Amino acid sequence: MEYRELGRTGEKVPTIGMGTWGMGSYSSSDERAHQVQALRRGIELGMTLIDTAEMYASGRSEEVVGEAVRGNRSGVFIATKVSPEHLLRADVMKACEASLRRLGTSCIDLYQVHWPNRAIPIKETMAAMEDLVSQGKIRYIGVSNFSPAETTEARDALTKNEIVSNQIVYSLANHTIEAEVLPYCVREKLTLIAYSPLNQGKIDTQALPKALLLKYGITPAQMILNWVTRNKQVVAIPKTTNLAHLEENASSVAVRFDESEYQQIA
Repeated sequence: MEYRELGRTGEKVPTIGMGTWGMGSYSSSDERAHQVQALRRGIELGMTLIDTAEMYASGRSEEVVGEAVRGNRSGVFIATKVSPEHLLRADVMKACEASLRRLGTSCIDLYQVHWPNRAIPIKETMAAMEDLVSQGKIRYIGVSNFSPAETTEARDALTKNEIVSNQIVYSLANHTIEAEVLPYCVREKLTLIAYSPLNQGKIDTQALPKALLLKYGITPAQMILNWVTRNKQVVAIPKTTNLAHLEENASSVAVRFDESEYQQIA
């Protein structure tokens, strides 16, 4: 597995992690057990960055993650998110406590503001986040779905800590962030966490250069994950519970293409 620095922290996280949107929704104990098994297999494969959110399945996604990392907490980097309706100070504190309980941990590695909320002053939210760092309940602060201007405002609101990441949709099918968000993250040394990097499984295989697929002996999904993470400021969190796809994702950055080849993919 390839590793990259999280922001300017010195912390290393895998280039390919795991998303959990959709996990926590299940109709049987067997289905839940399969979700737990998938996360554990992903951890074994080196995808030790796991991203979730209190919003996912009304908190049950965090519970599935908590079960998956039980007994191996120190080997996993857990990222979760506070919902936009919970950004007042008291609500941030309450939401974090609930996430800690569901995750079965005493500290969240990366706590992110899931979406901006212009109705709540970002200074209040960031003050609460800094309090959580001081209390040892979270390690790093991140944002999600923030524009460069919104990210700058959040950064300016902090007094002792830094924003280390921005999680945002990024795929071969949707790469509008390359205009402003990605250059901002590169310039400011923020990690861009790409969610839905495989466009939720909607892959146009016919548009990919077959010669490169054959040259490197890779699948279309591997090619796309490799392309999404070609910039060193980017890590990706594809979501799957398919064990074969997990292995596919984990080995997607085993080799790197040259710049001219990346240009062929786009």
